[in-house]
Amino acid sequence: MDTEVLKQTEMTGNVSTDELQLVSFNIGSEEFGVDILKVQEINRMVEITKVPQAPRYVEGVINLRGKVIPIIDLRKRFNLEMKEHDKNTRIVVVDISGNIMGMIVDAVSEVLRLPADTIEPPPELVTGINSEYIKGVAKLEDRLLIFLDLSKVINAEEMATVG
Repeated sequence: MDTEVLKQTEMTGNVSTDELQLVSFNIGSEEFGVDILKVQEINRMVEITKVPQAPRYVEGVINLRGKVIPIIDLRKRFNLEMKEHDKNTRIVVVDISGNIMGMIVDAVSEVLRLPADTIEPPPELVTGINSEYIKGVAKLEDRLLIFLDLSKVINAEEMATVG
């Protein structure tokens, strides 16, 4: 999926209040989704400039059309096993409360339209990823999708130290 598809989807999106539009992506064997309205674009991996004394999960910064934006690695953020970047690795550029940043993901899957009632609150006991980052879990036909709360993935205090 490329930036053009994403922009077309945003422009045509007459999303009703009982329907959600998500960009889905993979990290390891898990599938995640974020609100499409928070996603600005999806890019292939580029050279990332390291930033001294940045938090562990911050890979560094990139120049995105003249604007320097911080890049976080969601594998590190979620304390998952690291893996080499490959041809499917993407940077999902998001707007979190007016702050633009990129998130490294293993692969971007698709844009999904889901009825809001397919998303349930996260279960009490969630293994693996810290449940504070999870807004809900969507039940799809053959799989589950973890709906991320971007404002919790990186909060305002952390954003001030990264961006």
